[in-house]
Amino acid sequence: MADVQQIVTRIESGEATAEEELLPLVYDELRALASSRLAKDAQHSLQTTDLVHEAYLRLVGSNTQWEGRAHFFGAAAEAMRRVLVDRARRKQRIRHGGGRRRVELHDSAMEAGSSPDEILIVNELFDRLAEKHPTEAELAKLRYFVGFTLAEAAAALNISVGSAHKYWKFARAWLYREYSKE
Repeated sequence: MADVQQIVTRIESGEATAEEELLPLVYDELRALASSRLAKDAQHSLQTTDLVHEAYLRLVGSNTQWEGRAHFFGAAAEAMRRVLVDRARRKQRIRHGGGRRRVELHDSAMEAGSSPDEILIVNELFDRLAEKHPTEAELAKLRYFVGFTLAEAAAALNISVGSAHKYWKFARAWLYREYSKE
């Protein structure tokens, strides 16, 4: 991943061709992350490639200065979250079907997944959690929206696995309590 850090540094310095070099290096990993996230939600009509491309466009268009691999993938998790939330909000609009739900004819397609309403509620909960507990919220975002394991999220946040376990336990309990109130 040293190549990614070098390219990120070149992007930050304003080198125009560096952005074109970054996508091939991170594409497979972003695709795997997006695929694991979308696999959890049978309700989404969004394809993995579309999620990766939309998130990547938001990343390179944000003029954010990344501080290495962990920061880049944290930003990718946030970009994927925003893409999914924007999609959920769009689906809730009346002109896009409002409260109507799509019904699939195949039993296998009826597996549990997150509805647009649930995604918006979870998004709001993440924002509220981040106000008082930013590290716990970031860890939970990496776990929920990207599908990182606890060890991967700990590495991305540069914290110990023990701390990540403690933060995850807290964030999960906090989110469950707040979600139960909704």
